Amino acid sequence: MRFPPALFLPLQLAALLAAGTREAPVSAPRSLVWGPGLQAAAVLPVRYFYLQAVSAQGQNLTRSAPGQTLFKVLVKSLSPKEVVRIHVPKPLDRNDGTFLVRYRLYDTVHKGLKIEVLYGDEHVAQSPYILKGPVYHEYCECPQQDPQAWQKTLSCQTNEPQIEEDFTSFPSINLQQMLNEVPKRFGDERGAIVHYTILNNHIYRRSLGKYTDFRMFSDEILLSLARKVHLPDLEFYINLGDWPLEHRKVNETPGPIPIISWCGSLDSRDVILPTYDITHSTLEAMRGVTNDLLSVQGNTGPPWSNKTEKAFFRGRDSREERLELVQMSKENPQLLDAGITGYFFFQEKEKELGKAKLMGFFDFFKYKYQVNVDGTVAAYRFPYLLLGDSLVLKQDSPYYEHFYRALIPWKHYVPIKRNLSDLLEKVKWARENDEEAKKIAKEGQLMARDLLQPHRLYCYYYRVLQQYAKRQSSKPEIRDGMELVPHLDDNISICQCHRKRPSKEEL
Repeated sequence: MRFPPALFLPLQLAALLAAGTREAPVSAPRSLVWGPGLQAAAVLPVRYFYLQAVSAQGQNLTRSAPGQTLFKVLVKSLSPKEVVRIHVPKPLDRNDGTFLVRYRLYDTVHKGLKIEVLYGDEHVAQSPYILKGPVYHEYCECPQQDPQAWQKTLSCQTNEPQIEEDFTSFPSINLQQMLNEVPKRFGDERGAIVHYTILNNHIYRRSLGKYTDFRMFSDEILLSLARKVHLPDLEFYINLGDWPLEHRKVNETPGPIPIISWCGSLDSRDVILPTYDITHSTLEAMRGVTNDLLSVQGNTGPPWSNKTEKAFFRGRDSREERLELVQMSKENPQLLDAGITGYFFFQEKEKELGKAKLMGFFDFFKYKYQVNVDGTVAAYRFPYLLLGDSLVLKQDSPYYEHFYRALIPWKHYVPIKRNLSDLLEKVKWARENDEEAKKIAKEGQLMARDLLQPHRLYCYYYRVLQQYAKRQSSKPEIRDGMELVPHLDDNISICQCHRKRPSKEEL
C-alpha cells in the first residue's frame, strides 16, 4: 500500500497527539498504521512502520496502558509454498501512544508478504496489508535502474540544507587536482584516506595510509546502496579519521578540495556524510548491534515523572572538559552524576577522579538530563540521546554531524557553554521549570525520530553522491592499485532479480 509522504513522517503526527488518558480503550479500526515497511519496494536492512493507538472517540492516545501491549504483528509469505526466514520482534512501545514495528527478512519473498496488525484479536486500521512480490531482502543485488523512482518510493527530501551548504564551495570538482593533491596532503603513512571509484554500479577502492581499517563502514553502506539503486559514476576520497581535513578557504589559491568526512567543523570545508556509527547501526540493526536508532526508541527508561532529577554522563576521557565534568559531579552530587569509564588520554587522572563502572546505554535514560560533551570531535552519542526521553544539555561545539542544521537551541536541546561554566545553572533551571524542560525533551525526540529514520539516511547518502557526480569536470576512472569491493557471498538466501539489467553495451 502506498502512503502519502505526509504520513511517512512521524513528526507530521506530533500535532495530532491529542490528550489521551491511560484508561481510554484502544479502537483497533480507528488506530493508525503507516511507514516504509508497508511498501514492497522500500528495501532496507530492517523494514519498519509505526502504530498510533487511537481511542473509540477518535483521540490519539499519548500514554500506553500498564503492562504488555496488546498490539501484535504477524509477517508471513503470501504463498504457503514459499518458506522464508523473517524475524519479527514484538512492537516497541515508545511510551507516547505510538509503537515501532520492525522486521528483518533473511530471504527474498517472490509472491509477496502478508502483514497482519492486531490489537487483541481485532485487525488494526487497514490490516491485513498485502505487499505484492517480489519483496527483496537486504543482500539481494537488484538495484532500481531509475533513481528518481527509488527516491520517490522512500519519500526522499527534495532539499537537504547541509548538503546544499557543503557543495556551495564546489560548483565544479576537478578530479585531476584531487589526484595530484590528496595523496601528497593526506595520504602519507599516518593517513586514513580511501580513494573510491564507482563505475557501472561497481565499487572500486584503494587505501592511502596506515589507518584505513574503518573502510569496512564505507564499503558496507556503498555496497548496500548499490544493491538498491543504480549509483552515478563518480570518483572521490573519504576521510576515515576523526577530524575534518580541508581547511582552505574558498578564495585561496589553490582552493579547497571536496574531501568527504563523517564529521564537519566550522573552520573546514569537508563534505559531510552520516557518521560511521549511525550508518553501521542502521545496517546491522537486529543483527550485529543492540543499541541502534530504532531499538533505542523503545528503551527510553521510566516515565518523565519517575526519572532521577540529575544530569548524567558516562564516557571515556577523550576531552579535558569530561574530566572537569567529573570533578563538578564530585562537588555537586545532588545535581550531576558523571564518571569516566576508560582512561587513555589522561591516564594520570584516574587515581584522582576514579573510574566509573560501565553501564548499559538504555540505563542512561533513568536520568532526566543527559550531558552531551564532545569526544575527540562531535560526540556520536548525540543522536541516540535525542531519541531518548530525557532533556539533552549540549556543549557548544565547532563540530557537527549531518543533521545538526535542523536543530534549534532551546527548542530541541538546552545549550551549555564550551567550558561548561553554566552547566549547573542550566540543570537548576531544568529542575525549576519541569514542564518546559519536558517539552524541549519531547521536541528534540520528535525531531530526531524524523531526521534519523533509516530510509532518510539512505536518501542522504544518495543525494551526496548525486550532487558530487553532477559537479565532476571529467570522467571517473579505475586507477592503478584499485580493487573491486565485492558484495557478500550470500549462499544461503537465493535472490532472483526481476528487473531488467542494462546490457554491457548500455553500460
